[in-house]
Amino acid sequence: MSVAVTKSSPVVVVGASQTPTGGIIGLSTFDMFSASAPTTLILVFEQPIDDPVGTIKKALSQALVHYHPMAGRLAGADELEPTHIVCTGEGVSFVGASASCALDDAVPLHLVDLSVRYPAKYCRLDDPLLLMQVTRFTCGGFVVGVTWNHIMADGAGMAQFLQALGELARGMPVPSVAPVRSEADSSLPRLPQPMVAEVRSYMRVRKEELLPLLDLAIPTSLVHCIKAKCGAGNCTMYDAIIAVLWRCRTRAVIPDGDENPNALMLLVIPRNVRELVGAKKGYYGNCVIFQLALATRDTVATCDIKDLVKLIRIAKEKMPGILGNTRDGRDEQHAPPERYNTLTISSLMNLGHEAVDFGSGTPSRIMWKNEQPSGMACVVCPPCKGKDTINVMSLCVRLEHSDAFLREVAALTLELSHDC
Repeated sequence: MSVAVTKSSPVVVVGASQTPTGGIIGLSTFDMFSASAPTTLILVFEQPIDDPVGTIKKALSQALVHYHPMAGRLAGADELEPTHIVCTGEGVSFVGASASCALDDAVPLHLVDLSVRYPAKYCRLDDPLLLMQVTRFTCGGFVVGVTWNHIMADGAGMAQFLQALGELARGMPVPSVAPVRSEADSSLPRLPQPMVAEVRSYMRVRKEELLPLLDLAIPTSLVHCIKAKCGAGNCTMYDAIIAVLWRCRTRAVIPDGDENPNALMLLVIPRNVRELVGAKKGYYGNCVIFQLALATRDTVATCDIKDLVKLIRIAKEKMPGILGNTRDGRDEQHAPPERYNTLTISSLMNLGHEAVDFGSGTPSRIMWKNEQPSGMACVVCPPCKGKDTINVMSLCVRLEHSDAFLREVAALTLELSHDC
């Protein structure tokens, strides 16, 4: 059914008590990957709490005392080249909202207006670093939509912040994990400048057409089948899902009458490397590197699925070694593939979002939602409660390829089900 969402006027939430101002936090080379790109997460809570809008707004004010850089603003040359965060204490934007129906009636939920958007494609220097919306539904359930400038935090960092927000909403006096954001205190290494420059160049290619947001449900039975075909210890859940998405998208976008089976398909795999680089506990800035898997269109579309998983795992195993290299692992002899032949697949699983609790339990569903994609991307979300599927939010195919993409996922599920 159609859902009407009534929003209050945005308000600025600042720290509940005096917080440090005037400090400057330099951006790390990890932060520089993000290019002031906005990103949005939607957390769905089926069980009610008392006054979710007021409770979470109060907790947000308390959280900004501990996470005071989030109440600051970026500074530097311009939106594309910010160099530091100034702890101005200006605050973040907050909107309370109410929906006209129960959560179960809001189908598809990912199309409902559950978050606040930045006014421009990039986050501007004077924009808040965090926007939040809390939406109440008639059933008592509620949804928290958080949109932030990715330069401030990556997915793991935002999960830490949201867990702290939940702890404060439940009455804890301070977060259980002390936050760390200063580059000087984070113990992070500096990434090779050529690597940073190459990724930022990739991020700046912004003449993208609008892509449909697809909500894919991949059966866990398909994942278990692929893991069984690969053998014990040779395939994780994430590996299997990557193989499904890369295979099915490649098949879906092959042009009619295509005569170039050797066209290159590039897979970009982000990875949280906090433990690998020795980041201090509580660090919530960016700490992600990227590794590439490169194969021909024919290989991705037709090779045995266990061989595709092997190719993906080889690429992932290269990650620890690239921190000292000047390139990101791409074979020097190849020119960059076409933009539409590049796919990024990231994961929100096991980062901590599924543990966020504002007082009535953890979320029943977590979704990624970006209005302005910077490239073809799929985000693997934590499994929904009570569902035997793994949800993937996808902005990775043009409208004319979306039905074919969904058909390929269904066909692969049927094909492999006969083998398991």
